[in-house]
Amino acid sequence: MSGRREPVPFAFLAEADRFRSNVTPPPRRRSSVSQMAGRWLLGLTIVAGLVGSLVLGMPALSTPSDTQTQRSQASQGH
Repeated sequence: MSGRREPVPFAFLAEADRFRSNVTPPPRRRSSVSQMAGRWLLGLTIVAGLVGSLVLGMPALSTPSDTQTQRSQASQGH
C-alpha cells in the first residue's frame, strides 16, 4: 500500500486528523469558595431528598402483617 488515502468528497475531512492548532485554550477559571459551597449544598440537598423519600416511602411499600384480621372483620360485617 502506498500510503494514499481513499478520495473523500470534502478535503478538510481527510486532513482533519493531521491538523494541529497552535492556539492553546485559555486556562480554566478556578471556582470561588461560594460556588464550591453552593455545589456541595445542592448535592447534599439532592442526596437528602432521595434518602428522605426512601425513608418515608418504605412503610408504603411494605405489606402489613395484619391483613387477615382486617379481611375477617370485613367479612363478618363489622
